[in-house]
Amino acid sequence: MKLTRGFKSPLTKFIIMALYKMSELLYQKLLSKKTKENIERAFLWIAFMGFIIHIIIIGLVHYNIILINEPSGLITNPIAAIYTPFSFILVYEVYLLIYYLPKSTSIYISKQYEIITLIIFRRLFKDLSDLTLTANWFSTKGDMQFTYDLVAAVILFYLIYLFHIHRNKIYRTVDNGKRNLLSMSKFISAKKWMATALVPVLFIIAIYSFINWSIGIFQANETNAVSFKNINNIFFDQFFNILIITDVVLLLFSFFHTDEFHKVIRNSGFIISTILIRISFSVSGIINNVLIVAAILFGLLVVIIHNQFEKQLATGAIKDSNSEL
Repeated sequence: MKLTRGFKSPLTKFIIMALYKMSELLYQKLLSKKTKENIERAFLWIAFMGFIIHIIIIGLVHYNIILINEPSGLITNPIAAIYTPFSFILVYEVYLLIYYLPKSTSIYISKQYEIITLIIFRRLFKDLSDLTLTANWFSTKGDMQFTYDLVAAVILFYLIYLFHIHRNKIYRTVDNGKRNLLSMSKFISAKKWMATALVPVLFIIAIYSFINWSIGIFQANETNAVSFKNINNIFFDQFFNILIITDVVLLLFSFFHTDEFHKVIRNSGFIISTILIRISFSVSGIINNVLIVAAILFGLLVVIIHNQFEKQLATGAIKDSNSEL
């Protein structure tokens, strides 16, 4: 078998084959199409139940059945109840990101962009619950944040639309040589292993983040305020740290498949884009929105320039360095 080619020891071959079969089994259990459909249905039901529970809590707080000192708009305004199902849908979108990782790097990156855009849209529901609607709109912090998020959401939606258009452009046919097919097979196998490892990491971080935040809610008032202030960052700031590591490992593995300059730059650009998104979680206000827009705009420009390279290579205007001695 190609996987064990180059290894002479029977024990080494046995270990490699055992690991390969185990990883394939785990991959089918965690990331198959059937599993995806089951998880989708589960999260839709969880999102629906979360919405109902959130509405009930808001009602209990409103009628003073549950007493909370200085409650947030998230548990007093019915509009904010939409925040909860959106949160569960976002976790499912993270699962989809992992699901598409072995299938397409560009789809995997586009899912990162879709997730951060959905976070902005989710934040709009929280912003709506904090609006004061006064004549001094531009001097009220909550109202200005809503304005920033509203504008950023539209810009991000359009940038992702452009990204989807340009990532699907193909100018060169794939070289079907045996060496290329073998390197591609190994690259896909590596991505499957990474995706399989990311699934339990996803759920461990999600459960830990939720429990940690929930405990903070019932502590002192100062901690309570901080917990509500950082609610948009729960889970996702830690998960994007993992994504940065994943992107770097993907870049290193991609060298076994290709060392073409424009592809290396594209993959490196995606890492920078992910880092900018991660940094955005550490700031607030308009800087947060600017960093997110800059991250996706940078990724879009990298893909556009990469496609121009591909187009020129296809027409022969630029020579492939691998074809010259």
